[in-house]
Amino acid sequence: MDSTEGSLLCFPNLNSSCRRLPKPCSETALLYTLLASVSLLTVTLNMLVIISISHFRQLHTPTNTLLLSLAVSDLMVGLLVMPMEGMHHVETCWLLGEVMCALTPYVSSCLVSASVGSMVLISIDRYVAICNPLLYATKITLNRVKTCICICWACSLLYNGWLLMGHLREPDRFNSCYGECVVVISHISGTVDLFITFVGPCTVMVVLYMRVFIVAISQQRVIRLQTAATTVTLAPTAKRSERKAARTLGIVIAVFLMCFCPFYYPSLAGKESSTSASFFAVLYWILLINSCLNPLIYALFYPWFRKAVKLIITLKILQPHSQQDRIL
Repeated sequence: MDSTEGSLLCFPNLNSSCRRLPKPCSETALLYTLLASVSLLTVTLNMLVIISISHFRQLHTPTNTLLLSLAVSDLMVGLLVMPMEGMHHVETCWLLGEVMCALTPYVSSCLVSASVGSMVLISIDRYVAICNPLLYATKITLNRVKTCICICWACSLLYNGWLLMGHLREPDRFNSCYGECVVVISHISGTVDLFITFVGPCTVMVVLYMRVFIVAISQQRVIRLQTAATTVTLAPTAKRSERKAARTLGIVIAVFLMCFCPFYYPSLAGKESSTSASFFAVLYWILLINSCLNPLIYALFYPWFRKAVKLIITLKILQPHSQQDRIL
């Protein structure tokens, strides 16, 4: 084997090695810089969300605890999934070995499922807060939310273990050469996953938020009537802050759906989903980018997040009793 042919192989010393698709050095450097920047930005922004909610006691609310769960999954996407997937698609070879080939799709799927579950819980939280404001404090408690989050993550681990059981046992069974990491989900499994991970949760989120916005509009009318006739006692309404939070989280869910819908196109079209397909890589990265967009939405619409970030960057959170600072 000459040096030119060897340079085109993922592993030049192996005759069974896959062939590498060469890219110009400038293109490779640009892609690595771009992917590293996206990964670093995702980790940094979600770390700011985690520190903010964890540090300031005023932010220890059921809604923010759900946001914390979402930020943890987004942080792990930026820290674990993006670098490995980026290396895979830039190098066009799988260089991390059989064990990582087995674990990477599993970890990635678990994080996606946990994000979907957190979104559903957020929708339920906003539904109760807006539609049943008098029951919110008794129905949605911090301990119940923490229990639901633990159940959500546990179900994600178990469900994806079942879905990818074959791949976890034999991660190289669909590889045609050494240097591939191919995950194939059959049409039946893909259809099941489509309804459990996408269609079902998305239906719940859309229905609940349609109800939330209808009730929010009616409550605005109630508030105007109360302003016009303050002596008249009308039905209780949610606080203005609750309605604003519902609007912001509605934007989060809308962006979430826009990022996730393309990823499930193969299942909707009745095709097999294979990570060896180039179009899958594009759809998958659109899905991953959602982990970076959520904190940006918080920064645009949540004044408490901007104030908390300012205190974190200036290191004022290191001062004694900074946990008691007023953020809201």
